[in-house]
Amino acid sequence: MYNKIMTLNNGVVIPQLALGTWLIDDEQVVAAVKSALEMGYRHIDTAQAYGNERGVGEGIRQSGVSRQEIFVTSKVAAEHKSYESAAQSIDQTLSLMGLDYLDMMIIHSPQPWKEVNQSDNRYYKENQEVWRALEDAVKDGKLRAIGVSNFLEDDIKNILATAKIKPQVNQILAHISNTPLDLINYCQSQEIAVEAYSPVAHGEALKNPKIIEMADKYGVSVAQLCIRYCIQLELIVLPKTANPNHMRENAQLDFEISPEDVDILIHIDRIQNYGEASFFPVYGGKL
Repeated sequence: MYNKIMTLNNGVVIPQLALGTWLIDDEQVVAAVKSALEMGYRHIDTAQAYGNERGVGEGIRQSGVSRQEIFVTSKVAAEHKSYESAAQSIDQTLSLMGLDYLDMMIIHSPQPWKEVNQSDNRYYKENQEVWRALEDAVKDGKLRAIGVSNFLEDDIKNILATAKIKPQVNQILAHISNTPLDLINYCQSQEIAVEAYSPVAHGEALKNPKIIEMADKYGVSVAQLCIRYCIQLELIVLPKTANPNHMRENAQLDFEISPEDVDILIHIDRIQNYGEASFFPVYGGKL
């Protein structure tokens, strides 16, 4: 079980490997979270928009693992763009999950989903207000760390302009064939950790002949290669699965990709079609 930890810029420790829970429904996620925690995962990622926060909280309780051992992240829904609605949503998340605090809460997107890929409005002032709500929740002991997701460099600079607490993370789409190195390097230069969601390109990497060939070279699965790749870029990785066998396999990462092969993987032609996930804006679709 891969159990390396990283330290965020506020001193909070975070497991580098997490279980992502997007598109796992509220009933099914209970067993998924319980299984992951029982096999050694200690970082669970959810969001208000996933509609499964209640189930994630229930899975945590059923696992029998001490709450203090688990790093739990959720996200303020992209549609919340005022201090009041963001603050209220944080309280609702805690109530729904049945938790006294979250280890981290992040802004899900700088724009409401319906405007992603369709609007030039980056909601700069509004995001500063949402950030203020997150900062106040930290002061009130509701959150241990705060961050952002899907934020570009200018979006982050906007937060930094008024922030009292620097973002701890930026959670972004990052995988073999689509690695935004400029954004990653900027974040890391600011001591903002980068989290990679969809490290297996929502399953599309499993079909890529060049990625398959590289996985065969190392005697590992494509998923293992993809997750290890993100690990070696010093990213926090959030593979999503409800399948315990896949969870177990995803956590077996005791191999190393050579620097030369990492470079080859960085430059593989970009995956253009994300299959069933293509409806979602960050994968090139529109809601």
